[in-house]
Amino acid sequence: MGSPFDLDRDADYLQWRDAKRERHPRQARDLVVDVADPRSLTSAERQALLERCASANMAIYRSPLLDEDKEIPRRLAQQLGLQRLDANWLADDDGISRIEVAQQLGDRSTFIPYTNRAINWHTDGYYHPPERQIRAMVLHCVRPAMAGGENALMDHEMAYIALREANRDWLRALMASDAMTIPERLDEDGVARAEQSGPVFFVDPESGTLHMRYTARTRSVLWKDDAATRAAAAFLQQLLAADRPDVFRLRLGSGMGLVCNNVLHDRAGFVHDPNEPRLLYRARYLDRVATL
Repeated sequence: MGSPFDLDRDADYLQWRDAKRERHPRQARDLVVDVADPRSLTSAERQALLERCASANMAIYRSPLLDEDKEIPRRLAQQLGLQRLDANWLADDDGISRIEVAQQLGDRSTFIPYTNRAINWHTDGYYHPPERQIRAMVLHCVRPAMAGGENALMDHEMAYIALREANRDWLRALMASDAMTIPERLDEDGVARAEQSGPVFFVDPESGTLHMRYTARTRSVLWKDDAATRAAAAFLQQLLAADRPDVFRLRLGSGMGLVCNNVLHDRAGFVHDPNEPRLLYRARYLDRVATL
């Protein structure tokens, strides 16, 4: 079988599409795996997580561990083949980010993840260069918000199918190397992050797997100025705004977490309680989740 992501290979695509639809979970609870200790998975627990990542590019684990312990997501990730941690500039020294409301003004307080505001649809690291593409992530919940903070999740392969079924030229436009550009970010010292152009959908040359870099933001993003790209970007926004069965909505509770191949996701706004603040750990990886 050739690559199903080759726009000139319809037979291979249709075979892959039908198998993908058949095995894809029908509801959010189908993603959930109960684990006794994420730091030391049983073979059955590991297999169940890998099976869900194979079919939907994501899995949810649910455990009784309520500790503030970054070893929980780190050791879970290692057991699923995730080794190359991306230590972004707002992460802690160990490379794992504490996603919480910033308590004082500073770098973190100017970025939406460190507030209680809603975050629009995106994949993580969409502003990174190709050599730092985020291929997987773990999001571990220590404490949920008093109210709100739900996530919506969509397998990027299902978004690919929707686009290809709607208009192949739109998909071709989004696979162009200059489809989406993130402008440079400046700080008081000059250019903190260089401008980054790239495709929305791309195929990893080594593994042949499909990845996506995307943000639904309307500011700080430049779309290629042609009709196909503009139409494709508009279609994606409408797709993600729709009430679709392949968009899963859930709220992570204490001891729960998401492991995924950097699927599309958003976050609802939430009520911030300074006495019981929402806290999640985020670990982002240059690897994909291991295959079965």
